[in-house]
Amino acid sequence: MLGLPKSTELNKLLPKNAIYSKFRMNTAAKERVDRDISRIYIVNEVSATKANLLEGTKVKSFFVMSVLLKRKDFDEKNIINLSKLIPQNMVMVLEYENEAKLATYRNKLLQTEWYPKDALTLELKGLNLDVVWENIIVQIGGFNIEQGNSLDEQIILNERRKKLQREIDRLEKLARAEKQPKKKFSLAQEVKKLEKELEETYNG
Repeated sequence: MLGLPKSTELNKLLPKNAIYSKFRMNTAAKERVDRDISRIYIVNEVSATKANLLEGTKVKSFFVMSVLLKRKDFDEKNIINLSKLIPQNMVMVLEYENEAKLATYRNKLLQTEWYPKDALTLELKGLNLDVVWENIIVQIGGFNIEQGNSLDEQIILNERRKKLQREIDRLEKLARAEKQPKKKFSLAQEVKKLEKELEETYNG
């Protein structure tokens, strides 16, 4: 799967009961999981020996989990819980019919876009697993680490930018629909303030 070395392949079914037990889910919570997820498999273990890489200081291995979905508009909370089920670095391949996307959890759920299942690959970039794992998070999150930032700082910064942009878009929509000149002007001023704040996140 994902173009990873054959030596990393596993085929281990992970029963949904393991999720229910781990998080002590009530009936309603179990139904939410069952509404989204059909089956779960551990399909790859990427380690130094299996993938011809050096061990990292922090990362000794990571796993790839295949999650067969029942619907495309899944509840992200189910996927976040799934990522916390096993205390390991985990890449999830979320599969729905002939499409799939990659996801991982690092302070928040990071996801790629949907792609044809057969076209989805995961690139192992780096000489040791610390670097490889960081590059995988960047690859899934679809961002670059700007100079001077750590990976976690960049994730937080990107999330702040997204929130600012969403608020700008919301206020601009309100301003376009507003009939009262005074309120329209007030909304425009608020947009300018947020745009300046957004610009500062890029210019320091």
